[in-house]
Amino acid sequence: MSNPLRIGLAGLGTVGAGVVKLLETNAELITRRAGRPIVVSAVSARDRHRERGIDLSAFGWEDDATALAARDDVDVVVELVGGADGPALTLARATLQGHKPFVTANKAMLAHHGLLLAELAEAASVPMKFEAAVAGGIPVIKGLREGAAANELSAVTGILNGTCNYILTRMEKEGLEFADVLTDAQRLGYAEADPTFDIDGIDAAHKLSILASLAFGTRPDFPAVEVEGIRDIRLADIRQAGALGFKVRLTGLAQVLGDRLVQRVHPTLVPMGHPLAAVEGPLNAVSAEGNFVGRLFFMGRGAGEGPTASAVVADLIDVARGENGPAFAMPAMALAGLEPAGPDARQGRFYIRLTVEDRPGVLADITAALRDAGVSIESLIQPAPAPDGTALVVMLTHHVGEQAVRHAIATMAALPASTGAPLFMPILDADG
Repeated sequence: MSNPLRIGLAGLGTVGAGVVKLLETNAELITRRAGRPIVVSAVSARDRHRERGIDLSAFGWEDDATALAARDDVDVVVELVGGADGPALTLARATLQGHKPFVTANKAMLAHHGLLLAELAEAASVPMKFEAAVAGGIPVIKGLREGAAANELSAVTGILNGTCNYILTRMEKEGLEFADVLTDAQRLGYAEADPTFDIDGIDAAHKLSILASLAFGTRPDFPAVEVEGIRDIRLADIRQAGALGFKVRLTGLAQVLGDRLVQRVHPTLVPMGHPLAAVEGPLNAVSAEGNFVGRLFFMGRGAGEGPTASAVVADLIDVARGENGPAFAMPAMALAGLEPAGPDARQGRFYIRLTVEDRPGVLADITAALRDAGVSIESLIQPAPAPDGTALVVMLTHHVGEQAVRHAIATMAALPASTGAPLFMPILDADG
């Protein structure tokens, strides 16, 4: 039998412990599929004595994770520490510069430093794998990088954060407001004590920048991702969207428009018939459109011990087999640098919600603002006024430039009758 592939594992949280369990539980199957055993030889974590439900006595221990890269009994390093910089980045650089393969689940680090790390991996002629960095156990990285490699992709759209999808689904099904569901999600462990990265869309934006690079052969460019989270979504928005034939989802969209790149995370109205509308609870999903393969759709559990550990070990099996393609589907020097596509380049239909005083003349002021901005309305709904004398005004636009919608919203927000910041959401095309 071939010599085992020996792992240096940095990070022994939920996913790290899951990797150890998976390698032990499925050891025989993994050996057959990899062509050689895959074993952990050394580990590193912040607390040596914490109870993790796994036996660490057979593994070497390093207090400094970077030391894993230099050990003679480590063939490949797995990084599950997290964080865009700091120890994770130091370990990544040390591993690749030491000519050892590197496996990570760290989407933040890849979003910020993916190009640099891809260049280091190519210079060392070693693989860098990161299937677990996007959508947990769903094989979307492999699907785009390998399965769709012969296709020109026109767009990638996804539900990339399970916490947000869980919150929006419960608001929809149980008639609850955002704050109430968030509190309960934290109690149940679906949301962190500090949920900022999730509910403000940052986690999804990290993942989207990786998907965009894989899909379009562009350099990872996280700073160019436009990000809007779900804090401002009301139950009224969920209900009005449903009445109009849509569901509200936090989606990430990446698309090339000419020589510019759209990268956007935003609450979106998804048509009931679109596959993403059926994605509920903490699930993730990614939809991609290829010019020969058509629509590809990936759905499954996007986080947690089992799914994420499964993706990490899948990468280790690839390393054991000697697979060593470019990290972002093509050599780093071939990745294009495209300018961001701003609102002036984006077209579509939009949902607009205003909160205004319920008095005569307000609708005339609203329609005047839309007319002056060149925005045509497909439908307008004004539910019954609230007891405090305010009213919601909900509109769907015809196909229009986003710049015009933003101009109209700025005018409407300044109206004397406006009592709250307007909200707008793009509407996903049924075939998008």
